[in-house]
Amino acid sequence: MKKLLFSICTIALVAFFATTSNAQIKTPAPSPSASSTQAIGLSDVKIEYSRPSVKGRKVFAADGLVPYGKVWRTGANQVSKVTFGADVNVGGKDLKKGAYAILTIPNAKSWAVHFYPYETGNWGSYVEKTPAVIAAAEVKALPFSVESFIIMVNNITDDSGNLEFIWDNVAAAVPMKFEVQKNVLAAIDKTLAGPTAGDYYAAGNYLLSIGKDLDKALMYVQKVTKGDSPKFWQVRREALILGKLGKVKEAIAAAKLSKDLAMKAGNDDYVKMNEDSIAEWMKL
Repeated sequence: MKKLLFSICTIALVAFFATTSNAQIKTPAPSPSASSTQAIGLSDVKIEYSRPSVKGRKVFAADGLVPYGKVWRTGANQVSKVTFGADVNVGGKDLKKGAYAILTIPNAKSWAVHFYPYETGNWGSYVEKTPAVIAAAEVKALPFSVESFIIMVNNITDDSGNLEFIWDNVAAAVPMKFEVQKNVLAAIDKTLAGPTAGDYYAAGNYLLSIGKDLDKALMYVQKVTKGDSPKFWQVRREALILGKLGKVKEAIAAAKLSKDLAMKAGNDDYVKMNEDSIAEWMKL
């Protein structure tokens, strides 16, 4: 009987703890997560972080919640993360596009902002690592207090902006600059120069695949194959279009050229395909 009572009690306790551990009640996070995305020039800057609150405490000071000269996770909970959609210059130093974890060392007049290639949300894992860039953030005192911590992009121009850290009565800003003008001018030159060889080949290949406007398809593909160094797969498409147009003699000549180029490239599949096409067209 005692064994039975013990078993019943054990089952009841297990059921109780299983129920409480799977509770679905949600409570407010003391430092809620936040994210924002800001376009600058031709790219985006995405920020993901948590927002602790002042709650009447002294924040930035030698003896504050965030002591001067000490590494700070720059927020709360997991490490703060910034993702640059293009190469960027932060505080006069170049960073490749991608995601970075941010740790900071606040001081009264300037912060050292450390950017680490993002690996994990565990901020402590970055402390002993070497950052990709350390940028200086100028500090300005605010005439008011901001209760909840903010990371934002501000002072936006066509190719620049500030990455700003704002909390209590302090704002620290790192200047960012993106290469916009050079990229836009290059895109203008490329577009106004007209279609590339790849564009002509893609257009001709598509028309062949749908069996329409084959004369136009041949014109497009030959803009590529009549160049200095046509590729075996390009000449193969020319041969197929010529075959579809009933231009057998020209199709065989193109297939032979494609075969020779494929042999030099060591591509046996194209050698075989061209041999089969030549044999088929020789019967016509």
